[in-house]
Parts: sequence; C-alpha cells; structure tokens
Amino acid sequence: MPSNAEVAAKLLRDAAGFFISIGQQNPDINPDMEINAKTFRGIAALVESDPEGECLYVDPIRVEDAK
Repeated sequence: MPSNAEVAAKLLRDAAGFFISIGQQNPDINPDMEINAKTFRGIAALVESDPEGECLYVDPIRVEDAK
C-alpha cells in the first residue's frame, strides 16, 4: 500500500500534467501554467524525499488560513 507521501506526490505530478495540458491549449497562459507545473513537480519531489521536512516555499500563515 502506498504511503500518504507517495499518493500526494502522484497527485501533485498529475496536477502538473493538467497545467501543461491547459497551457498547451491556451498559449496566452502557457508561461504561467509551465511555472505551476514546475512548482508542483518540485513539491512532489520534496514530499517524496523529505515528507516531514519544512517547506520554504509556503507562507505558514496562508496554510493555517486554508485549514
């Protein structure tokens, strides 16, 4: 059975693929979608390599507000 981190990483990579697909269909937003995809892939790698690590990319206040 996969770990929560493995599932999260897969979901993040799938979302990155979605952003790439949307960007390919909409050239005006393609640069933004590529940035989103790169970010999601990077976070997926972090989740896999250090699931308990602290993420420097996220503002903790915003994360608390999202709960």
